[in-house]
Amino acid sequence: MDSRKLLQRRKPEIPTFKSATTDRKQLEDSAKNIELSKVIRLLEDPLTGNLKERHLFVLKKILKRNPNGFLLKDLKGLAKVFDICAEKSKEDPVYLPFLCEAIKLCRLSFLKERASDEPNYAQDVIHFLSQIGYLMRVTCPDVKVNIIECVKSFYQCVTPRQLPDGTQRRHGSTARPFHFENRFSKLTLRPQPMSPGFRLQLLDKTDLSQTLVLSLASVDHRPDIKLQLLQVLKLLSCSSDLNCGQILKARGAESICLHMNESESTGPVLVRSIEILWNLLESGNKHRAVAQLSTIECLVSLKEAFLHQLLTAVHHSELSLRNDLLVLTTLIAENSNTLLIESLFAKLLISLSTYPELRPTNPLFINLKLNYCHEDLKMKKMLLNLLSLMSVDTTVLQLYKEENVLLSLLLLTKPLPVSPRIHSASRSWSSVQSHELCLKALETLCSIAPYLLDEYMSYHGNAFVLRLMDWCTHDDEVPDTIRGSTGLIGDCRKTLLHFCIRLLTAVTSQGEETVNQDLCDQGSIGDLLGVLMQMEASSDEDDAVSLEIKSNIQFILSTLCESDMHRKELFGSEGVEMVIHFLKKGCDLFYSGLGHNKLLLSTVDCVWSCIVGCYTTEDFFLAKEGVCLLLDLLCSSPKCVHSLILSTLLELCENPNTGSHLRSWTDRAGQTAPRVLLQMWRDEEAELGVQRNQEGCITDPKKPLYHKQQEETQSLCLDGSSSASILEIGENLRAKIYLIFCAVGFHDLPGLSTEDYVTLRIVKRYLDFKVGEVWDEVSAELTHVDIRPITPDRENLETICQISEDKAKRVMEEQSSLLQRQEKENLTQEQLMYTEIKSHRKQQELVQKSWNDYVSKTSNYEVLKEVKAQRELSRAKVKTEEDGIHPVKHFIGQVVSMETTGAEGPEGVQVSLAQVAIKPKGPDPVQTSPNPDPEYFRPVSVKH
Repeated sequence: MDSRKLLQRRKPEIPTFKSATTDRKQLEDSAKNIELSKVIRLLEDPLTGNLKERHLFVLKKILKRNPNGFLLKDLKGLAKVFDICAEKSKEDPVYLPFLCEAIKLCRLSFLKERASDEPNYAQDVIHFLSQIGYLMRVTCPDVKVNIIECVKSFYQCVTPRQLPDGTQRRHGSTARPFHFENRFSKLTLRPQPMSPGFRLQLLDKTDLSQTLVLSLASVDHRPDIKLQLLQVLKLLSCSSDLNCGQILKARGAESICLHMNESESTGPVLVRSIEILWNLLESGNKHRAVAQLSTIECLVSLKEAFLHQLLTAVHHSELSLRNDLLVLTTLIAENSNTLLIESLFAKLLISLSTYPELRPTNPLFINLKLNYCHEDLKMKKMLLNLLSLMSVDTTVLQLYKEENVLLSLLLLTKPLPVSPRIHSASRSWSSVQSHELCLKALETLCSIAPYLLDEYMSYHGNAFVLRLMDWCTHDDEVPDTIRGSTGLIGDCRKTLLHFCIRLLTAVTSQGEETVNQDLCDQGSIGDLLGVLMQMEASSDEDDAVSLEIKSNIQFILSTLCESDMHRKELFGSEGVEMVIHFLKKGCDLFYSGLGHNKLLLSTVDCVWSCIVGCYTTEDFFLAKEGVCLLLDLLCSSPKCVHSLILSTLLELCENPNTGSHLRSWTDRAGQTAPRVLLQMWRDEEAELGVQRNQEGCITDPKKPLYHKQQEETQSLCLDGSSSASILEIGENLRAKIYLIFCAVGFHDLPGLSTEDYVTLRIVKRYLDFKVGEVWDEVSAELTHVDIRPITPDRENLETICQISEDKAKRVMEEQSSLLQRQEKENLTQEQLMYTEIKSHRKQQELVQKSWNDYVSKTSNYEVLKEVKAQRELSRAKVKTEEDGIHPVKHFIGQVVSMETTGAEGPEGVQVSLAQVAIKPKGPDPVQTSPNPDPEYFRPVSVKH
């Protein structure tokens, strides 16, 4: 060619091996690009547009030149050729064979000549794969089948192909080379197949999945092609999340659901459709897929498919497919979709859920027979689960009443004898299946019964539950282990009891008096107490289920006894013993995560609801040291429980005997109840940020209780009807502590320090300060809305605010007086301590002096003679004395104890001294014995 000559003319020197290869590649690229461009121009040019024979000749030449696959660099031009041929095939089908053959070649891997071809031509590959999907618009079935097979080949190995040289080639091996000759050397360039993994990655970035979904409608008349297309969509949906997103973008979930019942061979098509929907729900956007399936048309299609499988399914695979359809319906029902009712699908499911317990009202189910196999059990449990999900929509409750759903659920809770089958003559649920259904029915009743209390009472629901509860606690023939609906494996009786208590909790929490009265009339209070203490006695180690049962029982008892005095009397001493037992456990395991925190709260709630208000139970509770246990719990429990405990103590303070228990109680550290409450008051104010000095005294008499949070709340409440000062009362513990002190008294409180008395002055005036805050808010609100009161009202308002300020100042003076008195006491104590130190020092000096005298007598003979002479003189004087006067004794006082009398100054201190006898200075008395013993040092004796 001229171009070759021109290239050689520019570089006449002998090229290296690398430059020669580059020349060949450039020449080949230029030749092929020119050829594809000529083909495209030949097909598009109006002058040559009708030359069909030439078109076919050129197209066949393209296929002949690429028997082992297309080069990556040719894909962009080939995509244009495919598109032109697809458009021309609408008028003349002679182009269809080329399309079929070309698509078949696309099953082979694309070829690359360089390692850099894959990233360089990646966008061309994406465009070409998308173009293959666009060919689905061609009406020829062969083209559609070839496209489907082509996409399938991307996910499986290519079949071995016979190469021209007689060798076999597998997918990924070296393809048949193109041969080029050079004037300098004869070399062969062998294109390599593209990486299959890289091709699949590029496939995820195309819109091929979206195009195939849109082409579903065009193959409805060909079930065989439709089934193959669904198989391809299944491969795409399970291979990548991006493909699932593309399918959902084309509303693939809706399209597949609408077309899954239109084929004559419904079975395989339905199976593939369900598999694709599962992949979309698991790997794609679940909410988007459910939204597409929630249309009225999709629900009707699901209903038809489910009904067909329900009436015709025999084999295990068919029964499993029926259950899969039910799972899809469950996912739709989770979104509280009311279209289930409009499509009549909900009525069908509700009617089916009552079978076989009740005679079916739907004529479709008259001849329905269940095999009572595992798949039928799964269907029954899913139907019961659907009842719980649909109960959120109040419009479905009327259907529950019409179909007697509540009665069928209660019938499932009947205790059944343990046997392989209940009746050997008639098929029914086995014993294990019956227990599983019983658990699921109880769980469903927990969701439905609160909305249908009239139906629940008309069918004597409490009697069913209490009978089952009694059977759980007394029948020994229950199987040891069973898998419940929640997936728990354990004691069957405990699991059944767990759901019975849940159901009673759900129905009693509604506050319907007829339900609660019916429970009490059947002796449920005593039964629940017995079950609770039986579980407490039998359980060696608490687990989450046992703790939930206990806390729920206490909640039921609180609900039943809260507003009825007679029921509190029925709670009686047995209930008080139960409460005392749980209060003694304390709160060491509060944060264990098993449920001890709920049990503790329900126990305190039992005291409030079941004991407080009934004098007989209150007195028994006080006699059992219940108040002391509550105070112990108050000291050891976390702050989140303090409000409930203080409220309970406050209610108990209505009993006149409570005050003595509050005054006599002390904790392990010796702190009294008033001191603990005052410490809680200080902690509460520190957390709120109330302004106090180091001694805890008021710093601002205008705002003695004000804190930062209240200031922020007040700015929000100025435009409303709420008062920040009133709202603040329920947000902290100060009001409860104040009311407890009002019940106990503010005088003669044991075990208080000066700091406590300082705090007590604030507590005592809490109500006055709170009233002053309210009036300050009234004044601020009037100023905020630009309202000026009349002069008398303004003067009264100023007077009230001034009175509140004066009270705060008086409290500040009292606190200052207390601190000064404490300072004087500290000074007196210090003086007494120094006096005692001086006394000890003087005693030490006298002892030292006595020792020195003794040493001088023993070491100096002249001193000893002088002392002896003085002794003889003293003895003579003693004999001549007739009055028997004793020698004078000298004493030094030692402080033994000190008491304060309350008076001011030194008169307020009473000191007790010990007498210490000291020998006087001078000669010793004369010894009366004829042989006096040597003089020894005698220790000082102390008289007490």
